[in-house]
Amino acid sequence: MGTNDPDGDPRITSYVAVGDSFTEGLGDAAADGTLIGWADRLAGHLSRQRPQTAFSYANLAIRGTLIDEIIEGQVPRARALHPDLVTFCAGGNDLLRPGSDPDRIADRYDRAVAGLVQDAGTVVLFTGFDTRGIPVLRHLRGRIATYTAHVRAIADRHGCPVVDLWSLDAVRDRRAWTDDRLHLSSYGHTQVALRAADLLTPGKRARAATARPMAPTRSPATRRSDDLHWAREHFVPWVGRRLFGGSAADDARPKRPDLLPL
Repeated sequence: MGTNDPDGDPRITSYVAVGDSFTEGLGDAAADGTLIGWADRLAGHLSRQRPQTAFSYANLAIRGTLIDEIIEGQVPRARALHPDLVTFCAGGNDLLRPGSDPDRIADRYDRAVAGLVQDAGTVVLFTGFDTRGIPVLRHLRGRIATYTAHVRAIADRHGCPVVDLWSLDAVRDRRAWTDDRLHLSSYGHTQVALRAADLLTPGKRARAATARPMAPTRSPATRRSDDLHWAREHFVPWVGRRLFGGSAADDARPKRPDLLPL
């Protein structure tokens, strides 16, 4: 296995992704409808860094999962595979629920990371996104910032590198998100993959040919109309489904459950 220092042993030959829809790749579909996502893109980048070495990849992420579901269903599997690299992003769905407590979520997150670092070479963590420009979600910014501070403290405690999504300027562009504004678009997933790749392969920057699209200028009236449409069509139904209608994770399966050659 590798090391929890990304500047240490760069020979990552096995990678397991753990998380929810963000890691599964929702919003980034191939022409045939299969999901790609930043984790798949990162796996491809890491594989290309060592073409003479077999590279294996598993993606255990399932959309709609809460942190306890990830800890119970995915973390033990990831630990059993003993990969060189684990990316672990969890708690986002919990934070969006009314009345959620970022301190309590972080306690569970901390225990999961403590277990993962025992069985994986490198465990990479992720901050939350800065939601100041997203209607409704901007009111959760303090909660997300608190959780992000916990993630950074947990990373320091366990020696884990952190992908800083809070400062990722590219995702401030609306075209980095799908219409529901809850999931990244193909462009957004690509930007996250590039930031993670830059963290894991220092000196081999993956950011060369990426141009940030320019968002069209919209009038204040248009923005208000779009925001009301989004809240009515996407956000309120999303909250309702999670409060009263079960989880998107019900009966779902990971898209790549086994550590197989990429």
